[in-house]
Amino acid sequence: MTQELHFEGNSLPLQGIRVLELGSFIAGPFAARLFADFGAEVIKIEKPDGGDELRDWRKTRGTTSMLFRTIGRNKKSVALDLRSDCGLEAVKKIAAQCDVVIENFRPGTLERWGLGPEVLQALNPDLVMVRISGYGQTGPYKNRAGFGSSAESFAGLRYVTGEPDRPAGRAAASMGDTVAGLYGVIGALMLMLQKARGLDTGTSKVVDVALYEGVFSLLESLVPDYDAYGMIRKRTGGALPGVVPTGSYLCQDNLEVVIGGNSNSVFERLMRAIGRDDLAEDETLLGTEARGAREEELNGAISAWTGSMPLTEVLDKLDHAGVPAGPVYDAPSIAVDKHYLARDMIQTHEVVIEDEPELIRFPGVVPKIPGHQGQVKWIGPELGQHTHEVLRDLAGMDDDQIAELGLQEVR
Repeated sequence: MTQELHFEGNSLPLQGIRVLELGSFIAGPFAARLFADFGAEVIKIEKPDGGDELRDWRKTRGTTSMLFRTIGRNKKSVALDLRSDCGLEAVKKIAAQCDVVIENFRPGTLERWGLGPEVLQALNPDLVMVRISGYGQTGPYKNRAGFGSSAESFAGLRYVTGEPDRPAGRAAASMGDTVAGLYGVIGALMLMLQKARGLDTGTSKVVDVALYEGVFSLLESLVPDYDAYGMIRKRTGGALPGVVPTGSYLCQDNLEVVIGGNSNSVFERLMRAIGRDDLAEDETLLGTEARGAREEELNGAISAWTGSMPLTEVLDKLDHAGVPAGPVYDAPSIAVDKHYLARDMIQTHEVVIEDEPELIRFPGVVPKIPGHQGQVKWIGPELGQHTHEVLRDLAGMDDDQIAELGLQEVR
């Protein structure tokens, strides 16, 4: 086992914590990446024949996707066949020396493999297990297959996303998975903190995260609004109902700016910035409901102003006025923005995609905390890159035993 939670000098806050990742795709691996970013040793178990399927996602050349390189950063890859007795025994030995196990299989899968909480926590009573699934470990739908897409639909997010005259839309990222991963990390850290503070109840330490519940928790007053006002929120494009003015506006150079002017004080500053003192001084607009009733008029005034000048000038004027606004950036814009660079949100690593190493820019570490420089140690590893090291050091296997697994060619 590893040390109890403590800080020494400039050590990373999770240094000394060991995490076993049994997940695949995004939710479980995203949670494990957060542990790895802040000093935990994360051991990722992958199947020998191809590894995590995320290695193939959005890949147009080479053998390993940039998505895997990003989510797999700072982790150790161990190739093991969990369908074999030897593979299962090795995983049990590793889990016995870990603080956290993260998995995102359908409920019951670990139990069928003989790796359920009862088994692993018998080997290691202090082990915290994070279990992420589509619908949770209990309830009538627990056995349903669930991806982030179905979770976003079931939770109500897809119903309110997109244009009103088109089918339900989605964000261009796996929101359901990443939110669940965040909640999984929060739950694990709470249980670990509980033990460190001497408040451990001795009960099984299992964090149960349902993908849909993470998404549902982000939808604010969706159901309360229905009960209180009979309001069923529908798709409204880029605007939030009753939150006016806010949205995307086209500038003279055909670039877009998103402006948030929906609080009373900011609304007044925005109206003065666009030269509409009459609207700034209109006392009937000092309320969200009143502004919502005049949404078309207000958006028209803002659009006329943004359309009269290029994006950079619009942003300068809004910044001077203290109005929240931001450009609608694409990847090339983000990669060279001076603020991203100043805060180390863009970090460059050498990656061999085909034959020769190339310089590839990756996202930085969030959040920023004292004593952590926020540097990514290494990007997502090759399949099985750390198999020998981990099986030797944690599972206590010698070279002959490792060779018997038939994994010596995995790299």
